[in-house]
Amino acid sequence: MLRIFASVAGCVAGCAVGMTLVLSSSCGLASKPARPIGSLVEIKSPLGLPPVPIPADSPPTAETIALGRDLFFDPILSLDRTVSCAMCHDRQTGFSDGKKVSTGMGKQTGHRNAPTILNAVFNSLQFWDGRAASLEAQSIEPVTNPVEMAHTIEGVERRLSEDSAYKVRFDKAFGPGKITREKIAKAIAAFERTLISGNSPFDRYLYGGDKTALSASAARGLELFRDPKKANCATCHTINEKYALFTDNKFHNLGVGVDSAGDLADLGRYQVTKQDSDKGAFKTPTLRSVALTAPYMHDGSLKTLKEVVDFYVGGGTSNPFLDKDIKALDNLTPQDRADLLAFLESLTGELPPPR
Repeated sequence: MLRIFASVAGCVAGCAVGMTLVLSSSCGLASKPARPIGSLVEIKSPLGLPPVPIPADSPPTAETIALGRDLFFDPILSLDRTVSCAMCHDRQTGFSDGKKVSTGMGKQTGHRNAPTILNAVFNSLQFWDGRAASLEAQSIEPVTNPVEMAHTIEGVERRLSEDSAYKVRFDKAFGPGKITREKIAKAIAAFERTLISGNSPFDRYLYGGDKTALSASAARGLELFRDPKKANCATCHTINEKYALFTDNKFHNLGVGVDSAGDLADLGRYQVTKQDSDKGAFKTPTLRSVALTAPYMHDGSLKTLKEVVDFYVGGGTSNPFLDKDIKALDNLTPQDRADLLAFLESLTGELPPPR
């Protein structure tokens, strides 16, 4: 997926509208954006995915990707040096963590399930509630979350600056200068852009023309998945003619987390927008490699894919803000449900190589 180009030494002016994140230095004053230097890398998408979007002010380089990879796996970012990004985003569980909710510093637990970061580069917004507009913004937030890494930006900048090996790495990746929040975020985001998974049996069947790639059950499941009169899953988990993200990048209320009194345990997107229509709404997750990322939903309340299918068959959980497209699928037979499960299992693609 990665192809290295010629070395670049200087800055190139210009940026993509809506894709630039300027992060201030620890002193709070805006500074000249840090631009990666070194060997430019082309991140190629596998079968079934669109071209990888790249911010014009942060082209991926071999140096930033390698630096971001090491930061991702290094607990140095957490206050007590016990928590790394990789602890909640493990390759073995599809870059989620296999837990209902994640464990942070001091064994504290959050209240949301760790979403996969596979193909997060294609998300228009990050996190279940969409509060981060870019991978750069997403990558730095756990550092200061009191339940996750519980550190400060200034503390992380200082700690990395005092590490002679990291100081050399940052200078090679961005040129001489202070280690800043912006550089940390751009390095981690550069690595996260390489966490792409495609070329699944589904992709080979639909986009590669290999009609043997899916079992008969999975092929029937695909038809059910796309049929607006049957399962109608593709309304939110989109499939296009040339590629499939399996997310509409929108937010929907499914009634997950509604208690017996009809109250929402988590207001979701509403906490960001303060729009009543967003109460209890959460981002549509990608379904790629979904068989690896149990448990499911924003609160990790559904343990298996079978439970997920059954939840949708039941039409979600009633509440005043339930999405209009959520309806009981009582027309699905037991065989239909089995076929949908077979299809979902066919979405497991090739994973990025181990560290």
